Amino acid sequence: MSTPTPSSPRIVLQARNIHKSYDDGAIKVLRGVDFEAIEGNTVALCGPSGCGKSTLLHLLGGLDQPDSGDIAVNGVEINRRSNLLHLLRHEIGFVFQLHNLIPDLTLAENCLIPTVAAGIDRQVARDRLHQLTQRTGLSHRLNHRIQKLSGGERQRTALCRALMNKPKILLADEPTGSLDEKTSAAVFELLLELAATEGITLVMATHDRGLAQRCDRLVEMHDGRIRGIGAF
Repeated sequence: MSTPTPSSPRIVLQARNIHKSYDDGAIKVLRGVDFEAIEGNTVALCGPSGCGKSTLLHLLGGLDQPDSGDIAVNGVEINRRSNLLHLLRHEIGFVFQLHNLIPDLTLAENCLIPTVAAGIDRQVARDRLHQLTQRTGLSHRLNHRIQKLSGGERQRTALCRALMNKPKILLADEPTGSLDEKTSAAVFELLLELAATEGITLVMATHDRGLAQRCDRLVEMHDGRIRGIGAF
C-alpha cells in the first residue's frame, strides 16, 4: 500500500487487485478491482445490477473477504484475525438498502446496539443518539418500534445507527433504492449534509445518476471491473 506525502491528499480507503467469486469460483463477481477513496470525498459507485458494486462495498467494509488482493483502511491492511472488530466498531459505518434494523426493537434500541458492542459509556451514547436524532428529525420517534416507522424514517434511523460510533468512513449500499422519489431526495440530502458536517468520507453505490452527480467522484463499474473514474 502506498504512503501519501504530506502535501498529497490522504487516502483513507484503498483496494488493490481485488478478486471475488462465489459458488467455489463458478460465479466471478470482481475481477482485479483497484479502488481509492480520499479523505473527506464523496464517491458514487455506478453500474448495472450485478456489476459488483455491493460486493465491493462489503469487502471495503470488512463484511466479507476477497479471494485475493489487499484492502487497507487508513493505511492499515484489514486483518480478520486482529483488527477487523475495531474496524467495524469504530472506523467504518454501513447503511444498507433495506436498513437491516431489528423490527421488534425501538428506534433508540436499534441505534444503541453498536455503542454497546464498542463499549461506549452509556451516557455518552445517549448524548450522541439525541444529537443525531435531532439532526435527522427523529427525536419524537425514539421510543417507537421500527415496524411503526415509515420507509424514510427507517432509513434515517439506519443512518443514525451507522454514525453512532463516529466513524470517519461511511459506506452506503443503494441507501435510497427502496424509497419513493421525494423521500429518496430528502434522505440523500441528509446523507450529504451529515457527511460534510461530520467530516466523513462517503462511498455510495447507486443506480440514480442524478444522485451520483452530487458526489465529488464517479466510479463506473461493469462486469466486475472498474471501467472509468471521473470528477463532476
